[in-house]
Amino acid sequence: MPYQPDEYKHVKYLWEDEVADKLDPVDNLVYRSNKLGEDQRITNTGGGNTSAKLMEKDPLTGKDVEVLWVKGSGGDLRTSKKENFSSLYQDKLNALDSVYQDYSDKGYKSAGEDRMVGMFKHCNFCLNPRASSIDTPLHSMIDEKHVDHLHPNAVISVASCKAQKELTEVIWGGKLAYVPWMRPGWEAAKLCEDTYAANPDIWGILLGQHGHTNWSSESKSCYETSLWVIETAARYIEEHDKGEMTFGGQKYQSLDDAARTDLLKDFLPVARGLLSNKVKFIGTVQTDDATLRFVNSVDAPRLAELGTSCPDHFLRTKIKPLFVDFDPQNDDFDTLITKFKAGLEKYREDYTAYYEACKREDSPAMRDPSPTVVLIPGVGMISWGKNKSESRVTAEFYNCAIEVMRGAEAISEYTALPAQEAFDIEYWALEEAKLQRMPAEAPLARDVVVVIGAGDGIGKATAHRVAKEGAHVVCADLNLENAQRTAGELTDKYGQGIGVAGTGISSCGPAVALQVDITKRETVEALFTQVLLAYGGLDKVIVTAGVFIAEGSDLAKNDSIFDISFGVNVKGGYVVGSTAQKIWEAQGLKGAMVLTTSVNAAVSKKGSLAYDTSKAAANHLVRELAVTLSPLVNVNALAPATVVQGSNMFPRDRVISSLTKYDIAHDESETTESLRNKLAEFYAQRTLTKQPITPDDQAEAAYLLVSGQLSKTTGQVISVDGGLHEAFLR
Repeated sequence: MPYQPDEYKHVKYLWEDEVADKLDPVDNLVYRSNKLGEDQRITNTGGGNTSAKLMEKDPLTGKDVEVLWVKGSGGDLRTSKKENFSSLYQDKLNALDSVYQDYSDKGYKSAGEDRMVGMFKHCNFCLNPRASSIDTPLHSMIDEKHVDHLHPNAVISVASCKAQKELTEVIWGGKLAYVPWMRPGWEAAKLCEDTYAANPDIWGILLGQHGHTNWSSESKSCYETSLWVIETAARYIEEHDKGEMTFGGQKYQSLDDAARTDLLKDFLPVARGLLSNKVKFIGTVQTDDATLRFVNSVDAPRLAELGTSCPDHFLRTKIKPLFVDFDPQNDDFDTLITKFKAGLEKYREDYTAYYEACKREDSPAMRDPSPTVVLIPGVGMISWGKNKSESRVTAEFYNCAIEVMRGAEAISEYTALPAQEAFDIEYWALEEAKLQRMPAEAPLARDVVVVIGAGDGIGKATAHRVAKEGAHVVCADLNLENAQRTAGELTDKYGQGIGVAGTGISSCGPAVALQVDITKRETVEALFTQVLLAYGGLDKVIVTAGVFIAEGSDLAKNDSIFDISFGVNVKGGYVVGSTAQKIWEAQGLKGAMVLTTSVNAAVSKKGSLAYDTSKAAANHLVRELAVTLSPLVNVNALAPATVVQGSNMFPRDRVISSLTKYDIAHDESETTESLRNKLAEFYAQRTLTKQPITPDDQAEAAYLLVSGQLSKTTGQVISVDGGLHEAFLR
């Protein structure tokens, strides 16, 4: 019998009657789904599905009809809303079986079976556009009102061990029937339907190598049954836990935090460069105790080689991870790189052999043979994906795989899917079609872009501009609070992504805020170390940080102003560029750097000697860095003029001073923004285009310089000044 709410130890009982009872049936299904997805031990991101068969009013006939509401394809239980659920006429779903039986090419893994997925849309209720999951027939054929299909680690541990069939009876006392592995689809659903019909008293089914399905007449009791199934398995595993001998015991000790960070900052760019021989990857670092216990263990090489079991896992993690045979106590960094290179070559050879051995006549072309999970004793796990969200999900799934292996080895012996079965999932025509339907990647989707000075003005606008194009954006600024505000805006706009993994800063989303003082190399080095830990590499750096300090008439008293101006406006760019150089060279991937100078570099003005000369020096710094960093990195600059809006170089007192200086009518009671607009309009009239220059104008130029569209341009300064002819380069 299900446990009492306060008796659960391995899952959280989250159901609240006072909330659930007020919901309509569909919203109650959504509520149940969210509560199941909220606990990571119950199912992984994007995995599992829930359903309810509900009576609805048919909009065509006005009659009551039974409708299957089931989580749609691509949805996530934790975050799903009503619009993430498919709705289908149950009677039409029932009728589909006769359609299937009439196929001449029906059967397990047949073209006819795959064709049934396209038939689901003919059953849509109320023209619901949400694509149906491959598990839709499973939910339809189980003749119960509420059905949950989940992938909990504890249950998959049983489903992935050698004695899975026998243990199903032992652990759940006959309340779960056993069905051996079958690829999800019509035939698997039919087998579950037959199993249910033959065993009317069971509460659910254990799906070999996959997970479990359970049901009930009420939503709450279905939720409680799901928890009971998982809790019961977890308690059995706990009773048989091997303690210090888990995974055969520990072979290596973990490096301390400082040593691990020092190693990773050097290793990550090298690894990213070697892995990205076809396309670039974004990384996630996992160094928690559970991961380290696995990678440091005696059995880790054996278990890693076996690969993952649950199909949800290896679709992200590939057939197996790359385990690097590194001895953290005795091997040096050069040895790590040598072993990683050798392991990577062997991995690609193995993957190619796996593809060639398992491919079928209609299989899609082989995908990138590089690993998506790298395991290093003493260090942890590094997962890779096309973006941060995907690399976090990959890490999450291998975290799950580790827990599955721990449980399976505790109660029996871990077994993975046979290679052919794994291949038939990985290269399934339906999966390939799903990949082909995915929208094209944004131009900067695989790029890590550091924007220094992102707290306000041009830097903030630039951070927003590159994020719009899919970049992973590091918002760096001397003022951490301002940087955090910008990063928060990006997260609010573009989301955190999915996946619940990553240690420390590596658990971040596509935007993160960091503090830096570009005049101090140690803070710049610390910045880039955090960038590497967050994303695994570095592609573009845009420096918008700058300083303008008005000088007094006595030049001899302006020494400190001169020092500060050159420190920020010139030395800062040099420090950033020379520090990033080491990362770019380690990666071996094309990079870009943009500095921000000024049209004042070409125009002599009274009262800004230090600023103007520092910007002139910065212009030449661009050319010097372009020469130094070529051919790997393109270095260019944008030269703004009088960007008043949102600039910390134009605080209210300076704006008022300028308005007074130019005899522009104003009232000091006006808002700062109003005063800035008047000054910006005045400056605009001195240009050829007669338009105010905004931070967005500068951001557009910065994006252009890092977009790859000007790949043959380096060592150049682009003026974004509205056409200030006095500043024409001569």
